Amino acid sequence: MTLSRRCLLGPAALAAAVPLARARAQAKGIKIGVLTDMSGPYQNVGGQTSVICTNQALEDFGASAKGINVDVIAADHQNKPDVAVALARQWFDRDGVDLLLDVPNSAVGLAVASVAREKNKVYINSGSATAELTDAQCSPNTIHWSYDTYMLAKSTGGAMVKAGGDSWYFITADYTFGKQLQADTTKFVTDAGGKVNGSIAYPFPGTTDFSSFLVNAQSSGAKVLGLANAGADTVNSIKQAHEFGLNQSMKLAALLMFIQDVHALGLEAAQGLSLTASFYWDLNDRTRAFTERVRPKTPKNLPGMIHAGCYAGTLHYLKVVADMGVAEAKADGRATVARMKAMPAEDDCFGSTRIREDGRNLVPAFLFEVKKPSESKKPWDYYKLIATTPADEAARPLAEGHCPLVRA
Repeated sequence: MTLSRRCLLGPAALAAAVPLARARAQAKGIKIGVLTDMSGPYQNVGGQTSVICTNQALEDFGASAKGINVDVIAADHQNKPDVAVALARQWFDRDGVDLLLDVPNSAVGLAVASVAREKNKVYINSGSATAELTDAQCSPNTIHWSYDTYMLAKSTGGAMVKAGGDSWYFITADYTFGKQLQADTTKFVTDAGGKVNGSIAYPFPGTTDFSSFLVNAQSSGAKVLGLANAGADTVNSIKQAHEFGLNQSMKLAALLMFIQDVHALGLEAAQGLSLTASFYWDLNDRTRAFTERVRPKTPKNLPGMIHAGCYAGTLHYLKVVADMGVAEAKADGRATVARMKAMPAEDDCFGSTRIREDGRNLVPAFLFEVKKPSESKKPWDYYKLIATTPADEAARPLAEGHCPLVRA
């Protein structure tokens, strides 16, 4: 059977391009929907490269050779939960989508998880950071793949206090992700003996001028400025802090920073920053091999950990579909997720991983420091490894969570 791939960039295009008759005609195959940010602050850390990496998983798995027809569609959720929910319902109800993937933006990710549970479909989150997806709002239909706020806070926040950064001020994106990242980091800071001098939340999305927030941070007397944001907001925050000379009096902690952000900033402005990631293209032979397969299709935007999660999650899902059979996998999303938890995952991006009963995929966390311009020897050669948190320590202990799927 044939393998088809399509990328549809918006709700209107999606609605017009996939008629009901065709959706029914493809009912014997698998359909994957990549719900991402194609035009907003996360378009580089997710966006088209997420679609490319999803399709790379289809190629590497050899779905066509195995007789499994797979169709990939994509849409822009515009960072709006209501838009995302409408698209998810349309995909599940009308278009025959079996797996929904990616979803940068935590508020959107939580909203989509509820729809996937209602419709009994599979949702692999690679883009949203909120640890709530495996806490009180966990679902038997959701897997959280690449990273979460707990991992970021533990790896970056705790390490900086140990290095002397024992007083913090936060500039926080005012939505689910930013608030939780600040809360999680605050816990690790205070548990390590540090303190928080203050914080300020800014409207998200839509804020581009961070000058007043940076002035407040500087006047707080804190040693560390914690940026509880992501994407273009992180880039703008660091650029403006560099322009104001704030990085001369405070250590900047980018609590969620992607390699695309470093690329946008340039090493002159980003050098010395500490950040945490679960994937880096130049980490080892396997990550380099994966990147070389993807690079020709996205030469201006190398994959980061969200893209790697789209690849790895799709690959593991397809292995389970082949094991269960297409009809059985399509019929019951919960059963498919349960089988994914029971089967160890293996891929070039993360190596060997396993999915816990709360839905969290256990991956190591790597603390990196951004290189100086003189240390970078080739394009996208940006990181040096400082420390590694093992996979079973990088995720919140099950006993500390509130997931009803976890047996006491």
